[in-house]
Amino acid sequence: MASLRDLGLSEYESRAYRSLLRTGPTTAKELSRASDVPMGRIYDVLNSLETHNLVRSQTASRPKKYVAVEPDTALERLLADKKRELEEQADQYEEIVDDLGDELESAEPVDEPFWTAAVGPEEASELLVERLTTADDRIVMVAGAPTPQFDLDEMGEQIMSELESALERGVEVSILMRPALVDSLPRSVGRRYRTHLQEEDHFSVRTSENVTGTFELIDHVEVCIEVPHPLDAERTFGVIDFKDSDFAADVVDEFQPRWEEAEPLEL
Repeated sequence: MASLRDLGLSEYESRAYRSLLRTGPTTAKELSRASDVPMGRIYDVLNSLETHNLVRSQTASRPKKYVAVEPDTALERLLADKKRELEEQADQYEEIVDDLGDELESAEPVDEPFWTAAVGPEEASELLVERLTTADDRIVMVAGAPTPQFDLDEMGEQIMSELESALERGVEVSILMRPALVDSLPRSVGRRYRTHLQEEDHFSVRTSENVTGTFELIDHVEVCIEVPHPLDAERTFGVIDFKDSDFAADVVDEFQPRWEEAEPLEL
């Protein structure tokens, strides 16, 4: 059950405010009895509520009286305070991430072969998007056929967003696909290509019938390969990610002649 404590008030502050709504204008001593807030704490509690602009005081009266701000107004003020607090925390976390990013990236990368795999459409798409975010120099994407298990609308949007981010980082992006695949892509992908990517200097798309598999080449050191299901060629089993510069070099040697022979995409 929701309570005022969820919006930042203490137990005593919550009790005092709720009691003020019931009693109307009252003194600190009367409020202490009505709310079960100890007399030794009641003035601190009321001062805190005034700081939050949840109560108003009548300073001309002796003894001083207090009244609660209307609930709608009080809740709006508490919500605004909470949002402001969360925004400040978000800014602090962003600064921490920036500092840690510089520190962690300063370490020399270990050039040791490594591979990992993701099975199933959700895990496979997460792995692919994750690896695209690491690109510093070049992304090559080769697509032989649409993947029935992937939600092309959602997956296409995610990939296009990551490619746009990569281009902003100065990464060169090359995409090679079968001509038949172009018509199966979501309209949103085509729209983003025409409005955001087509004129980018470091972005190019070509088509070729000589494309049989689906994979991504990242910075010439890492390859993500889509693995078809062994019992159903139209289904995807998963994705294997190889980080091996020698293997990646072999993939580049196979890719480059097909890229040079391919036709630039025209929509």
